[in-house]
Amino acid sequence: MSTAPRRTALDALHRSLGATMTDFAGWDMPLRYASEREEHQAVRTRAGLFDLSHMGEITVSGPQAVALLDYALVGNISTVGPGRARYTMICREDGGILDDLIVYRTGDTEYLVVANAGNAQTVLDALAERAAGFEAEVRDDRDAYALIAVQGPEAPGILKSVTDADLDGLKYYAGLPGTVAGVPALIARTGYTGEDGFELFVAPEHAEGLWRALTEAGADAGLVPCGLSCRDTLRLEAGMPLYGHELTTALTPFDAGLGRVVKFEKEGDFVGRKALEAAAERAAGTPPRTLVGLVAQGRRVPRAGYPVVADGAVIGEVTSGAPSPTLGKPIAMAYVDAAHAAPGTAGVGVDIRGAHEPYEVVALPFYRRQK
Repeated sequence: MSTAPRRTALDALHRSLGATMTDFAGWDMPLRYASEREEHQAVRTRAGLFDLSHMGEITVSGPQAVALLDYALVGNISTVGPGRARYTMICREDGGILDDLIVYRTGDTEYLVVANAGNAQTVLDALAERAAGFEAEVRDDRDAYALIAVQGPEAPGILKSVTDADLDGLKYYAGLPGTVAGVPALIARTGYTGEDGFELFVAPEHAEGLWRALTEAGADAGLVPCGLSCRDTLRLEAGMPLYGHELTTALTPFDAGLGRVVKFEKEGDFVGRKALEAAAERAAGTPPRTLVGLVAQGRRVPRAGYPVVADGAVIGEVTSGAPSPTLGKPIAMAYVDAAHAAPGTAGVGVDIRGAHEPYEVVALPFYRRQK
């Protein structure tokens, strides 16, 4: 029996703008409004507006909220100051990645955990199970929030025109409560595009008014609505992993080159510690495969699952691939054998429907914004 995808509070507005909609992680979401290339370039050079209301918000609160999060997640949440945020992961006992997360400290004993849409229930269930014995509450707040992002070099100026919050004092990976276009919001300086920008958590009933106010405020700056398609090419250029592609339960954070998020120095045990200690030891030697960037020498676009080859042998697999509007060439992220992972390694290609297309191995990210 099929279940109809959920709709965000902005669904009718997206349709009125002519968006092409798609089912993503059980949600009906805008894929693009007009040209995904133009939307991508707008975020790189001006600003783009995104509906991210499909993300999964989970509130963890109570006297032992931080102790629970330190036990449940691989990061050291006890060092997150009020109003700050931390990128982290939740792993299984065997070290496999259940999801990558952002945790915002929203109060003395309250935290907002934001999970990927497709993993929100998994993360909620895992946190609820791991909360046993802790004086803490795990609350499903997915219906309490709409999430709107404004990203790009013009984003700070656009947002400043509709809020009196101190954006200049808001650091990267921080959040503060404020009023935006007359509605209460959690204003976070986070994003998934490689550009400066903000994510605004608001009540769903305020989402449409906020979207319209931001659209009006950004009209002269070239702000455009953006869909999931350009969000994917933006994050790919920025070398940011996507769950289900670069991150899976078959991989540990060390396999993904993200061992830095695992904090063994924190006090007490945490789920997956033993397996992750072993993974860290393996990674300190010669890892079986390494995540690298690939840039096409031709025009054919690699896709997830395509084999990476060298000297007639398979040496890895593409995890994400797309045309790069910024580079003007197809690009990919791939896990490849360590012997072929050094930037500039010769003779590497991608098997695209039987043809071995030449690719250059490069260090990630493909794109880094000018500060």
